[in-house]
Amino acid sequence: MAKAPLKVGVVGMGGIGNLHADCHKADELAELVAVCDLIKERADKAAERLGVPAYYSLKDMLKAHPELDIVDVCTSGYENGSWHYEPTMEALDAGKHVLVEKPISNDINEAREMVAYAQKRGLYLGCNLNHYFSIPAERAKKYIDEGQVGEQVYCINKVGFNGSETGYGGPGAPRWNRPYSHAKAFLTHPFSVMRYFCGDVTHVQAFMDKPGVRRRASDLMLSIQSIHMRFENGCVGYLLSQRGDAMFGLGGWWSFELAGTKGTFVIENCVEKLTYYKSGAEPEVLNTGITDFNSTFPRRIHAFLEDVSNGVPLDNLRASGRDALATMEYIFAAIESYENGGELVRPHPLPPLHGAVGTI
Repeated sequence: MAKAPLKVGVVGMGGIGNLHADCHKADELAELVAVCDLIKERADKAAERLGVPAYYSLKDMLKAHPELDIVDVCTSGYENGSWHYEPTMEALDAGKHVLVEKPISNDINEAREMVAYAQKRGLYLGCNLNHYFSIPAERAKKYIDEGQVGEQVYCINKVGFNGSETGYGGPGAPRWNRPYSHAKAFLTHPFSVMRYFCGDVTHVQAFMDKPGVRRRASDLMLSIQSIHMRFENGCVGYLLSQRGDAMFGLGGWWSFELAGTKGTFVIENCVEKLTYYKSGAEPEVLNTGITDFNSTFPRRIHAFLEDVSNGVPLDNLRASGRDALATMEYIFAAIESYENGGELVRPHPLPPLHGAVGTI
């Protein structure tokens, strides 16, 4: 007998919130029940388009829909994460599972508290770490699982935005024009990918900067990150990210390379292409024909719905709050390294895995 769809309410009806709502609306595992935004016009517009009621506070949405299984938090804020804590904690307190946009929070203490509270309540807390919910990443993971990469030697991740100084538009809004906005809002993605393929990071060393065009404009953002790391398995890694200061070369705006003692794979432009290299053999190339990065959203959201619907053990949730916390621990370790002249930093330890079972 098929299970009933999970009832979902989405909070924060900006562009990402509407994209999440569309994914829930189209997924057979979900029933979109309500939308919520503090800005009435935004909530009303989304509600009319989606055919569900609008609410202007999470408290009112939870009161009107006690049957909700999941609250999907798509709010933004400073560094794209400062408005995640309150709705996430309120939903967890009401006994609802939560999917939250990245970063889990721009405040590391809030992020730790969110993960701890979800664990304490026995609830699923997922994060939209969608960069490895793609066909190339799925096939690449299979290469690893099949032993075709072997002992991992190094990984390189280049990810950011193409641009140039001629296209620079000046400092962003006050909530965005902050030194670590790019690092906190964006590096959660490459760190999540590197950790997905290579495991936990034990050491971090970082350098950050910004080009002259930003300096002359009194732009506070450190838009360039160069981060070296070591993984628990002995693999070394390098992350390069920049926010529209230059054009990326080989591999495009998003490239990941993992080399091992038996083989190497490279993913280009996240969703587009995977190449596997093996000594003495012709490269194996997978061209997906997909160019739309937004194709990762329905895949990731479906995975969350599938895990919740199946009641997987909390520790087995894909792209969990703990996974999102790991990325923030690495980001804050990188910030600490930069602020101390590039010293080597060991990230704060993650909470232990408990093996708790799901509640559904």
